[in-house]
Amino acid sequence: MTPEAQVETLPLLRPPGGSGPRSRRVFLAAFAAALGPLSFGFALGYSSPAIPSLRRAAPPAPQLDDEDASWFGAIVTLGAAAGGVLGGWLVDRAGRKLSLLFCTAPFVVGFAVITAAQDVWMLLGGRLLTGLACGIASLVAPVYISEIAYPEVRGLLGSCVQLMVVTGILLAYLAGWVLDWRWLAVLGCVPPSFMLLLMCCMPETPRFLLTQHQRQEAVAAAQFLWSSEQDWEEPPVGAEHQQGFRLAQLRRPGVYKPFVIGVSLMAFQQLSGINAVMFYAKTIFEEAKLRDSSLASVVVGVIQVLFTAMAAIIMDRAGRRLLLALSGFAVGWGPIPWLLMSEIFPLHVKGVATGVCVLTNWLMAFLVTKEFSSLMEVLRPYGAFWLASAFCILSVLFTLSCVPETKGKSLEQITAHFEGR
Repeated sequence: MTPEAQVETLPLLRPPGGSGPRSRRVFLAAFAAALGPLSFGFALGYSSPAIPSLRRAAPPAPQLDDEDASWFGAIVTLGAAAGGVLGGWLVDRAGRKLSLLFCTAPFVVGFAVITAAQDVWMLLGGRLLTGLACGIASLVAPVYISEIAYPEVRGLLGSCVQLMVVTGILLAYLAGWVLDWRWLAVLGCVPPSFMLLLMCCMPETPRFLLTQHQRQEAVAAAQFLWSSEQDWEEPPVGAEHQQGFRLAQLRRPGVYKPFVIGVSLMAFQQLSGINAVMFYAKTIFEEAKLRDSSLASVVVGVIQVLFTAMAAIIMDRAGRRLLLALSGFAVGWGPIPWLLMSEIFPLHVKGVATGVCVLTNWLMAFLVTKEFSSLMEVLRPYGAFWLASAFCILSVLFTLSCVPETKGKSLEQITAHFEGR
């Protein structure tokens, strides 16, 4: 054991002979945390129906020109980049649960500002706040879920993060079919409010509680999540506790290897161009002269939900590497980078490392969504999509050469793999 490490044991509270008793509360807690990704999916999808609605709106509603519309779609990613940095700091200091509770405030306030908007600046301010919440939720929810899930279902539950994101996007598309931009913003306040109520009843993750030397609370949280009976087995789980992140730790393979993998996966996810399509789906279909652009956007959302749900079902059977190498976006590159981000980092660097990953993801998302239209003009549409295809090919090569398989392994076993143990 290294001088800076202390190992503490935690009874996993595994009920002998199956996982039935522990599954119910784990799934409930995962659902509560996944309402954060549902909220940020709604925030991402909001711009697609809202931009055409704002352009049709008469004064005194804010009026959007093309430049305003591009900022309205893209500024949420800048807020999310800042939220990733803030979330990385919060998740190690306030904890996973309190960080999720905290992100409900900018969600609700941001949508409230949009609802009351009288000019473009209020619209952009509201989008920036919802983006901040998106960044926090996109970091903390996968971490919370990965730390409460046992290995047999961690892929399933981790994939539900992306499933809730695309469900939120679809909800925004469906609601935008019948609601104008103001009432759509009012609807956006509902999922985070529900998450606030439900998360108040859920425990902190046992692993985080151990790092705070709260062993009794960790055992109680584990008992709540994994068993409702008293006749359990108690195999020990090592929980490494170190005094925060230091740059010198980047020399350790257990830190720099997952760090490179996590950042690269987030960059490749956005370089596929998916967010440009999702942010401006309705506008793209309108310019393509489709008769019903709203219906076309809903169809895209439904396809995303169906294939992401399929990914959740097969994730713990097919594995992460195979799906990254063979699938399309909703099955592989949508859910898996977020899942791997929550799995591969040691506990003592998780806040900083996941913060950098989320920052990378949202900064790349900003560049892609903000410059998408300019890229289409310079390279022509076919050139822009060929460029995205080239990045997809590079992402597959990177997966096959660098990304390990994590299915069926505990978080401690994954850390040991990177450290060569």
